[in-house]
Amino acid sequence: MNTQMKLNLLKLIRTLSYREGQFTLASGKTSTFYVDLKNVTLHPDGVRLIAQMAWSLLNPRDFGGVGGPTLGADPLATALSLGAKEQGVVLPAFILRKEPKKHGTSKWIEGRENLKSGARLLVVEDVVTTGGSSLRSIEKIREEGFTVDTCLCVLDRLEGGAQALAAAGVKCVALATIEELLASR
Repeated sequence: MNTQMKLNLLKLIRTLSYREGQFTLASGKTSTFYVDLKNVTLHPDGVRLIAQMAWSLLNPRDFGGVGGPTLGADPLATALSLGAKEQGVVLPAFILRKEPKKHGTSKWIEGRENLKSGARLLVVEDVVTTGGSSLRSIEKIREEGFTVDTCLCVLDRLEGGAQALAAAGVKCVALATIEELLASR
């Protein structure tokens, strides 16, 4: 990943997603700042840049699918799937539901039919803080018979998430950290 790409991502995050105030995070912790990355991941420039950065760090051929917990992972999974296709790799996207469908197939994973049984999947997250939501998602994906050993996040808040993932046998690949974001002001 080149330096200009990282600077461009940090600028987009700072401009579109970074807010100061009093916030309660998904982990239950409180924070004096919040990064709502959906403003970047739903922006065409942001999501395209994220896909380019991801595939400059990882090889799409190493995975049989890309996705993660809805809602944060949805635009990321689609962008990475399209970015892989631009490299000649068919990499299906999937979405992990918050709870199984209450009708029809009662499935947890949307897009499962496009995934090979037992495939190695890339889990994507917008922000990793403590790693709790990533770990819950990975556990459910593993229960469904897939392998997960890599989690790509756009922003690591550096609050223990990468270490918690590592303890579960999952490498956390972050495109940016909160330290880099705060230093880029």
